[in-house]
Amino acid sequence: MEREFPQLNSGTSSFYATAVVPGGCSVRLDATEKHLRPGNTVSGPSLFTLADIGGYVCVLSHAGPDALSVTTNLNINFVRKAPAGPVDGHCRIIKLGRSLMVFEIDMRAGAEGVTVAHATGTYSIPPKPK
Repeated sequence: MEREFPQLNSGTSSFYATAVVPGGCSVRLDATEKHLRPGNTVSGPSLFTLADIGGYVCVLSHAGPDALSVTTNLNINFVRKAPAGPVDGHCRIIKLGRSLMVFEIDMRAGAEGVTVAHATGTYSIPPKPK
């Protein structure tokens, strides 16, 4: 992530990949004050970013390290409030084709590790040079 998207954390380490496994990956947001909205809840844009990063890590690690892969769709459902602290995203590739990758990500937080958001998305994979 630091090589392909260095501006993501810009001096801090809030978002990062924790694991890459066959068919998926895990990512984490260490939510601090800058990620909170009023009421000490992790903001929607921060969770949306975590979901998008999960897809990006999956596409780079499973379709090849082409930084020009781009999000074409991302749908998110916010299930419950996420408290400050770590939010773990567990991403699973639903379909990996030549030009598209479809994924889902379950984002969990709090002492019990409950789902705070769930997203599905699609990444466009650039054509391989001939």
